[in-house]
Amino acid sequence: MENNGMNDSPQHKELPLPDYDHLPVGTLPTRITGLDEAGVAQLLTYEKAHGNRLPILQILERRLQDLQNGAEPSGTQVPPTPEIQGSPETPQASEVTGPPVNPPSHGDPTNPAQPRK
Repeated sequence: MENNGMNDSPQHKELPLPDYDHLPVGTLPTRITGLDEAGVAQLLTYEKAHGNRLPILQILERRLQDLQNGAEPSGTQVPPTPEIQGSPETPQASEVTGPPVNPPSHGDPTNPAQPRK
């Protein structure tokens, strides 16, 4: 596939995977299994024009070859991205976790745990 510059590459909003730029490399092979040949080719063109990351290019080129050799898309067309969106079971940074923190007793005269002498 030939790359004629950034003007010919798809825009981020046109990509078949939402948040493509933020997906961890290790999840990419499973994320692209539901894409057809055109979808993988679109990601490959975008990657060459923007990130041009060798591991990503290798994954996309291998999948494109598999599809050209008769492999069928499997799984969902647009898989969920829990590592990007978070999940309800995962505590958010703004949530309080653990016991409340008390100030040291030696500096607080209102603390009955350690009487002042």
